[in-house]
Amino acid sequence: MSLVISAVAFVTILLLLFGLFLLLAGVFTAYFGSGKSRGIGVVLLVVGLVVGILAGYWYHLSAGGFFSFLFLVFLVLVAAVIGALAAVGVFLVAIMKS
Repeated sequence: MSLVISAVAFVTILLLLFGLFLLLAGVFTAYFGSGKSRGIGVVLLVVGLVVGILAGYWYHLSAGGFFSFLFLVFLVLVAAVIGALAAVGVFLVAIMKS
């Protein structure tokens, strides 16, 4: 893999992870918030979706349409989220037990 595709892959993973966490934060805020914070949650949700879609499209244009690698990026994102949630779960259990 060339250096340019590696840089594009890095930025794509960064943007997709940023978009995913904005999306999750938006869903959480829109569901549990009230008043003004609910509106902010909806904005975060929409911005997360737009960033994720644009990052995928940008990767498609930059890397010549290697969708198999983009699928690998999504697998990395899923693995990152599962790892982060597991770490948060361990943290919460440790805090609650003390």
